[in-house]
Amino acid sequence: MKSTTSFATRIVAWYDSHGRKTLPWQQDKTPYRVWVSEIMLQQTQVATVIPYYLQFMARFPDVLALANAPEDEVLHYWTGLGYYARARNLHKAAKMIRDDYQGSFPLNFAQVLALPGIGRSTAGAILSLALGQHHSILDGNVKRVLARHGAIAGWPGQKSVEEQLWLLTDAVTPEQEIQKYNQAMMDIGASICTRSKPNCAACPVALDCKAQLMGRQSEFPGKKPKKTIPTKAAWLLVLQQDNQVFLAKRPPAGIWGGLWCFPEFATQAELNTYIENNGFDAKQLEWLTGFRHTFSHFHLDIQPMLLNLTHAVGRHERVGGIMEQHQALWYNINYPSKVGLAAATERVLANLGSPVQSAVSKE
Repeated sequence: MKSTTSFATRIVAWYDSHGRKTLPWQQDKTPYRVWVSEIMLQQTQVATVIPYYLQFMARFPDVLALANAPEDEVLHYWTGLGYYARARNLHKAAKMIRDDYQGSFPLNFAQVLALPGIGRSTAGAILSLALGQHHSILDGNVKRVLARHGAIAGWPGQKSVEEQLWLLTDAVTPEQEIQKYNQAMMDIGASICTRSKPNCAACPVALDCKAQLMGRQSEFPGKKPKKTIPTKAAWLLVLQQDNQVFLAKRPPAGIWGGLWCFPEFATQAELNTYIENNGFDAKQLEWLTGFRHTFSHFHLDIQPMLLNLTHAVGRHERVGGIMEQHQALWYNINYPSKVGLAAATERVLANLGSPVQSAVSKE
């Protein structure tokens, strides 16, 4: 049975009755506020984002506040959200808006698309949700709704499948009520057309959803091809002196780019050599609890090793040599600095008994 009411009309009607209308970024809408929310919501659930968003906006209420802030502080307010390239790109884009657009968020699609960290769907979401401009979107939730409704086979990460989904989203996106429609599509994907156990009985477009009619919802969208990811090792040097630990800033690109971490080594032998070259005895190292941290493309087995400088011989004359080799920080675990911490750094600090502080308190 096929509904005679258009796809978009049913989606908008559902939004009027059931859509989310009280999220923080839906209040006092501006392109800046919607932009920050869209970046935070990439690969992160709404419930997780809300407290971070509120803290972030309180500290950086507009583009200029964000652009003029030091990167360390921006990363501090992102600590715990993960995928830190999002924060670095957000900061970089804010500086571009300050310098190239006199601090006003650009309103042209091509200009928005050219900003760091903004793709086609994100640009469309910002301009449609904030300003009502007519742009279709295709985030992960929307891909799932459309892949099921149109029974579009294959993994959406494949270019050919994504192109089919763009054709479909362009075809069904209405000229009118674009804000309601795009928000509803994201809401339906998040709350009804979920990855597992979709609630088809509550879906406004289930009557002509091809996957539902065939009873094959679990087959759409296609899953990402599995591949074995490698495992690497990392040895972390935890230098502690009274209530302070030594952290080094990572290079801006790469894993944990721009974040503060413990000095890292590929092998225990490299760590021991480093310690001995700086005048300490590797026998003074203490084993801390190891753990695995998983990235999208590899596992990292992490073994932290503690060297308590309070008890080490000759600490005063030797620590300076280590400091000179890094962009360094003595991080007071009782009075934490407002800097961005890598996930592994946070975990080790927690095991040391640190009250690790990010912008959002942890429960």
